[in-house]
Amino acid sequence: MQTTQSVFMIRPSGFTANPETRHSNFFQKITEKNEDHKAGAVIAFNGYVDALRQAGVDVRVIDEIDGQETPDALFPNNWIALLGDGTLFTFPMEAVNRRRERRQDIIAQLANDFVVERRVDLSAHELAGRFLEGTGSLILDRQHQLAYCCQSSRSSPEVGGEFERHSGYQIVWFDAVDANNQPIYHTNVMMSVGVQYAIICLESIRNEAQKSRLIATLERSGKTIIDVSFAQMEAFACNVLELRAGDGSPVYAMSTRAWASFTPQQQALIGDYARLALGSIDIIEDLGGGGARCMLAEIFLQKKPLSV
Repeated sequence: MQTTQSVFMIRPSGFTANPETRHSNFFQKITEKNEDHKAGAVIAFNGYVDALRQAGVDVRVIDEIDGQETPDALFPNNWIALLGDGTLFTFPMEAVNRRRERRQDIIAQLANDFVVERRVDLSAHELAGRFLEGTGSLILDRQHQLAYCCQSSRSSPEVGGEFERHSGYQIVWFDAVDANNQPIYHTNVMMSVGVQYAIICLESIRNEAQKSRLIATLERSGKTIIDVSFAQMEAFACNVLELRAGDGSPVYAMSTRAWASFTPQQQALIGDYARLALGSIDIIEDLGGGGARCMLAEIFLQKKPLSV
């Protein structure tokens, strides 16, 4: 199944722009003022949680641990992925302060509530300077066991190969750049794959052979491509996620900024297909360089029966 009704999110307590990620994340906006953005980030986070729940999504909220100095903790999809076959993956992270986001208490809580058949920990690749940052790096087509990944300092083919061996997925690799010809750090800021639609910034892929292969693979797997511009990508139009409501109907989670960037025709396609869960998260997108999709860790594991 491509989509899930259940996600977990990390409520931030120490959110700020992460200085350790700025060298590769050109979506971060640098501010000269030494302002405290924590309160604004929590307000934005809580509003997004409310929007998801109102759309019928089951959201588990876990608080960030105070004092850990993990400014990107609210982006948990980079360190963990939970697959429908019961596999729990943990991933190697490029920034040293992001490695502290991997929390054994969260893993234990998930294992207590859901059926975890096996754990695959890829984090040892950090020792060799190789990284693969979860579903930031990997866009999963779970129906067809395909993964799409743009190469960057945070997405290593060596680690990707190990993910393929453990998961059974095949990775489609390509190169992607922004409007300034800078490498895109995470695939999920330029691409999203749902049940019906693939939202993608095709102009970010300069290699025509790679682009043709990507389009052909998407079309073979039954996806309708919604092509967005660089300007739309920079408004996080691709950093969206299709989920399911409790009644099985599709839900698209995204920021209000992303939604506003779509053309009326694109809005009609998405809006006629799915409910919308919109979060006003500009502060998180600006300082974190990640958005609505990055904040969601999907739970595809089977729930354990309640003990009597």
